[in-house]
Amino acid sequence: MIVPVKFDFLKEENQYRLTTLSKFNLKKAGFEAFYNNETTPMGFGERCDLLYFDLQKEGGFLITKLFITLKDCNGKIVFQSATGRSKEKDYEAAYTECLSQAFESVEALNYKYNGAKAESNIGMKSIKEEIVEVREVVVEKVAVPVKEINSETSVKFLYAQPVANGYQLVDTTPKVVMKVFKTSSPSCFIAIKGDNQGVLIAKGADWFFQYYKNENLISEKIEVKF
Repeated sequence: MIVPVKFDFLKEENQYRLTTLSKFNLKKAGFEAFYNNETTPMGFGERCDLLYFDLQKEGGFLITKLFITLKDCNGKIVFQSATGRSKEKDYEAAYTECLSQAFESVEALNYKYNGAKAESNIGMKSIKEEIVEVREVVVEKVAVPVKEINSETSVKFLYAQPVANGYQLVDTTPKVVMKVFKTSSPSCFIAIKGDNQGVLIAKGADWFFQYYKNENLISEKIEVKF
């Protein structure tokens, strides 16, 4: 992963330590990360074998918003994080809080570098090919008219524990079974459960985890208490 020393919305290199924090968090999330002004070690020289990190700012009144994008060598976005938000008035505190929230989406990929190819626990062929955007685009995919397969099998009752940008759903062990991220609708969450990524949506008093498998829309009832 290549990290720029200066992001477009900032005036100086590594302002508010966002470049340093980004590289640190990428390594924490399992990536090999390098600044764009440093020479990459042997084995990382092929430009199109790399991904390119960027941090972007959204407009907002009295609130700071940042989100992460990962691009391939052609500038195509292959991943976009959930948006981190902060009401802190101090820029450094606000940017740091937003960055931390946005990185939760990156960490949810469970990415591991093995020296040859990208590996992840969300069923990707490669980090460049199969990453699904962790934003409203997932919600849009649910509306595609495809054959829907319903599954009424319920998991054990889950309890929602608040985290930044959403909840983690745990059983009585307690074990984290799912992670869900807020969208603009309180009845719809972007959701990750095991190898599957989709949405958790409310239908009346019930919640359903919907995701695609072999081009079919799977709908799984989830018993959850928020």
